Amino acid sequence: MKKQWTGWGQHEQAEQHYLVEPRALAGGGDIRHISEFLRASGWRDTSEKGGPLLLQSPDRTVRIAYNPHVQPGGWTVHGLAAGDQAEWWATLGRQTPVEILAGLTDALTQPRSAHAPNVWAPLEEHQWRAQSEGRHYTATSPDGSAWLHFRQDGSGNAVWWSGAKDQQGSAWTAQFTSTTPMHLVQAFSAALASPEPVMRPRGRLPHSAKIRATSVSVLPSELRAWQQARITAARAATWARNSVRRPRPRTTVPPHAPAGGARARR
Repeated sequence: MKKQWTGWGQHEQAEQHYLVEPRALAGGGDIRHISEFLRASGWRDTSEKGGPLLLQSPDRTVRIAYNPHVQPGGWTVHGLAAGDQAEWWATLGRQTPVEILAGLTDALTQPRSAHAPNVWAPLEEHQWRAQSEGRHYTATSPDGSAWLHFRQDGSGNAVWWSGAKDQQGSAWTAQFTSTTPMHLVQAFSAALASPEPVMRPRGRLPHSAKIRATSVSVLPSELRAWQQARITAARAATWARNSVRRPRPRTTVPPHAPAGGARARR
């Protein structure tokens, strides 16, 4: 007798994962969350074998690097001067959760909103505590584990500094130069303030008494489907942008050849 087909994943074994909150203390995570999305968005992978991850935007104005083999190691996002935009940098420690970094890197692939950016709005929405002191302004998460700090030096140059810490000290820090586009800093702050937990596999949980971890069973096919959905969305958005930019085919009818003109050869 033939065995009856009972559906995809019938022989799969569920794997234990954890939903971790607050997300700022969840640890770095899988860098493919960043790299595969950018590749699907048309970014070029210029990494050398065995070297750090290097990705370049389609217009070659932004480069993203991840190098865990140096101290302190982590992420560097570098934007070249272009038009009215001055050169800018953002550096983030290697324990920066990829879901928070993706707020910034995903925004690099999307058209800029017509609305003026407001870095503090996502933090206020989620009840972060604000404190000002002269030219310094700090917002802290309700549980005190994460912060975003703004300051101006004597010349009026602005610096954005962010990070997270647990009972053992600093988990990670991030810094943005004064020239970093504000809509990118806002995208980062929105991802930082999000109350949504992030998923980590068993064995990848940070040792921190400040995190709350909820055990969940996940099929490998489910995990692949979630990852693929993010990549598919990036490809669809890239195709839509490119189709708008692509010149439309000419629809005018060419003039008829004059009577008695040369005939096409057979």
